[in-house]
Amino acid sequence: MTKLRKLILISNDDGYQARGLHSLIGMVRKYGDIVVVAPDSGRSGASMSISSSTPVRNKLIKEEKGSDAEGSLTIWSCSGTPDDCVKMAFENLCPRTPDLVLGGINHGDNCAVNAHYSGTVSIAFEACIKQVPAIAFSSGYTSADADFSGMTPWVEKLVEHALTKGLPKGICLNVNCGAYDEFKGIKICRMGMGDWKEEWQKSIHPHGWEYYWIAGYYAPTDGNDEATDTWAFKNQYVAVTPLQLDLTAYEAMKELEKDFSPTPSFQDGE
Repeated sequence: MTKLRKLILISNDDGYQARGLHSLIGMVRKYGDIVVVAPDSGRSGASMSISSSTPVRNKLIKEEKGSDAEGSLTIWSCSGTPDDCVKMAFENLCPRTPDLVLGGINHGDNCAVNAHYSGTVSIAFEACIKQVPAIAFSSGYTSADADFSGMTPWVEKLVEHALTKGLPKGICLNVNCGAYDEFKGIKICRMGMGDWKEEWQKSIHPHGWEYYWIAGYYAPTDGNDEATDTWAFKNQYVAVTPLQLDLTAYEAMKELEKDFSPTPSFQDGE
């Protein structure tokens, strides 16, 4: 009986034609069969949004057979969000449950609290919901023709780890690599904190009405803390942040229980 290759699902939020996605395919194809389900155009900032009010369509872009050296490759475009892509892949487009889900490589970083907005990170979180190991990869390079080759050995190292050892249930990895061709190594980090400033740019339409473009700049509040992904990203490390699906604040829960638990029961008429 022929042993099945590992199956790796890849998606992104820059669209199925993005160089970052195709760079990632090239880096990991030797590890197994690849199924790509990615948006038909850019969906940056989509987070975990889903297409709840519009129908979603898929289009087969490419099918390539595997060889002794690399797995097969199937690429689908999807009219939905990155989260839609993962849901669609699991239910309709993958021949079986993937062994690993990858997001990226994103053109632009997803450090710190920006992970909450990220379509790239949402891919990994959706895989967490489905209890499959997942990694989101992002780069400081933003140009459409960026060269991501410097990330290759680090992507390989992390993918090999996930395929052989797995990841804890409900945990995914958010990986951010700065705009460098070489890196000092992997640094395991916590999520940095910060906020966006001057987020809206107002303009006047030729017909006279006001409209706004999302804009602004990110201002970290702990960018000098060496424990953060923000610091590691800026200091030539591969910043690896484990993120958890369970958002429960357990310490706060204990404090609240002191004031509100046990909740009194009320009889009818009281």
